[in-house]
Amino acid sequence: MLKYEWLLCPICGNKTRIKISDDTVIENFPLFCPKCKQETLINVKELNINVIKEPDAKTQSR
Repeated sequence: MLKYEWLLCPICGNKTRIKISDDTVIENFPLFCPKCKQETLINVKELNINVIKEPDAKTQSR
């Protein structure tokens, strides 16, 4: 029997609009949180969520 869970935002901990099951595999997924308005790259395997840490892009100065 499959178990379904809401995908929680790794920043604020609130529910997002995505539901996953225990056999879901996601790689390099841009997860958007409607509450804190942040986007995070994640990997999901067997209901384990790993946040991908990438350096922020530097803005160009003129």
